[in-house]
Amino acid sequence: MQKYLFKNISIVNEGKIEIADLLISGERIERIANNISVKGKVHEIIGDGKYLLPGVIDDQVHFREPGLMHKANIHSESRAALAGGITSFMEMPNTNPPALSLALLEEKYAIASRTSAANYSFFMGVSNDNGEEVLRANRYKNDICGVKIFMGSSTGNMLVDNHSALNNIFSGSELLIATHCEDERIIRRNYEQLKSQKQELNASDHPLIRDEEACFESSLVAIQFAKKIQQPAPYSTYQHRKRIAAI
Repeated sequence: MQKYLFKNISIVNEGKIEIADLLISGERIERIANNISVKGKVHEIIGDGKYLLPGVIDDQVHFREPGLMHKANIHSESRAALAGGITSFMEMPNTNPPALSLALLEEKYAIASRTSAANYSFFMGVSNDNGEEVLRANRYKNDICGVKIFMGSSTGNMLVDNHSALNNIFSGSELLIATHCEDERIIRRNYEQLKSQKQELNASDHPLIRDEEACFESSLVAIQFAKKIQQPAPYSTYQHRKRIAAI
């Protein structure tokens, strides 16, 4: 079993920095202490002036497999994640095709089991008409990191603006619910207003079309559903990463 001994390194953990030795055996941290000595073969790394940080969990990635593999895939992006200190990722469902069924989700897990260099999990997507399939995912709640609801339009058939569909998911899903909170009605209104003012839209118009009002109105709807079933407010993955606080 390969062993690594970091000597006199600054260990960043639990909100503090401590200079110590750290011993890794195989894939596990075996010991953290001062002046660790090891009998037998060990790969020693002098840590003076260096920092050792915990692996980061990225809870929102887009790896583009399947469908857009000319851009990226699970193998290439998981290696890039590790190079940046990300040891675990949770991937979003808006691939092509979007992960709106358990079969498509299982395909992603199968690909990751063969090719991912990092720990992995995948969100299941929600549409206005796949509620029964989403609720069937409850049996895999220990494996699927959550369901993702785009309350504002995204790629593919993933807009969920039907309140009956939202109620079914909030009431019946046993998985974590992550919401992209943007009100579709406000988005379309803003878009039409801008289109009437200028011939061509560009990237600078994005925050004007998907503005704070669209976020707050949609967030309020999500909070109301959460409060109705007496659950914590959902985690919002809105573009500015604004946390929803229960009112």
